[in-house]
Amino acid sequence: MSRDRTVDALRAYAIGGVVLGHWLVTGLVLTGDGGLRQASPLTALPALAPVTWVLQTLGLFFFAAGFGSARSLARHRGTSAGWLARRSRRLLLPTVALLGTGAAVLLAATVAGAPDDTLAVGLHLATSPLWFLAPLLLLVALSGPLRAAVRRWGVLRCALPAVAVVAASDLAVRLLPDGVTVPPVSVLAAWSVPYLLGVAYADGRLAGRRAAGLLAVGGAVALAVLVAVGYPLSAVGVPGAGVSNLNPPSLLAVALARTQVGLGLLARAGWERLVDRPLAGRAVAAVNSDAVRIYLWHQPVLVAVTALTARGGLTLPGLHTTPDGPGWVLARFCWLPLLATVLVTVVRGGRGSGSTPRPAGPGRPRGGALADRSAECVPRAAQVYDHRRSDRADLQEVIAVRDSDPPSRGRADGQPR
Repeated sequence: MSRDRTVDALRAYAIGGVVLGHWLVTGLVLTGDGGLRQASPLTALPALAPVTWVLQTLGLFFFAAGFGSARSLARHRGTSAGWLARRSRRLLLPTVALLGTGAAVLLAATVAGAPDDTLAVGLHLATSPLWFLAPLLLLVALSGPLRAAVRRWGVLRCALPAVAVVAASDLAVRLLPDGVTVPPVSVLAAWSVPYLLGVAYADGRLAGRRAAGLLAVGGAVALAVLVAVGYPLSAVGVPGAGVSNLNPPSLLAVALARTQVGLGLLARAGWERLVDRPLAGRAVAAVNSDAVRIYLWHQPVLVAVTALTARGGLTLPGLHTTPDGPGWVLARFCWLPLLATVLVTVVRGGRGSGSTPRPAGPGRPRGGALADRSAECVPRAAQVYDHRRSDRADLQEVIAVRDSDPPSRGRADGQPR
């Protein structure tokens, strides 16, 4: 069973969208006492809201997770418990490494006299993304029944109940008085839709352009309708807006996921040509293999760089200033190369915390874990994707990001078979 280069490329695009999106919408403002407080440029620049539709890529992550789990399950020969333990371990080990390192850094910062505001922001940004573990692990555990259900009833019938749950949750939020919260029942339901699409794609469904086109067009129409009836335009939360499409996910988030998956599958040929290029292929493989660590560490890196530079006493534009205009956005872009360099250094230094490199063997390139994985994405003439390696690369499969703002809801179509 060969690797699917389209899914690998979509996963790499998704992690890039997460990192870039967070680094652009997370402003850390230097306060008078030397601490940091969080702010968002979306508050002052609402015209940027449509950009969030490109950078909020959670649907692609769960699509890739469903695909990876279904493929792995199809070739697994042991017990289902052993399969689940192995896949869960690949997600949990890097998380434990983050928590252990983060606790040590937090203790050291406290002893060094870091302001309470900075400690609170750092702790929040480091731990808030960990919410994805619960829905992801539950969906992975249900991969067998979900795969059987898709084969029996098709992805449309399987997704409709989940869409109905999110719709009911949306309605409850709008009808209940202010101050009354609704349990986040839509979290699992909303992300199960792209996960089911990934399972269906791994089973040979959604492979044609017609199915991909129906996903994309149906999702786009649903997005337009939802915005027209009053759903927030931003795909992520905007401080002070009162409601959010992402925390927990609304049906607009489901419609966006459907649209992104459809467009991604429509561009299948383009993704494959891209990954066939040696440099791009190796970049895709590198991002895929380190996706969990990139996801876990990109926000702590932002806090660390911002806090350490603040200790010099300078207020640097785009790093410590209020995100109140286009100038801040331009200045933040100038800081992205430094943030990326630090993130790459941290991720490379953390290799081994989530997996154990396998020894080189016949046909396996030497040079460590990255060389092993990067060989998966070089041109077909030089290297064919090897299913024996894809279990390990399936650590790539999914990571997600949420905003920290109040909940909202939306509406989306069902999915074609």
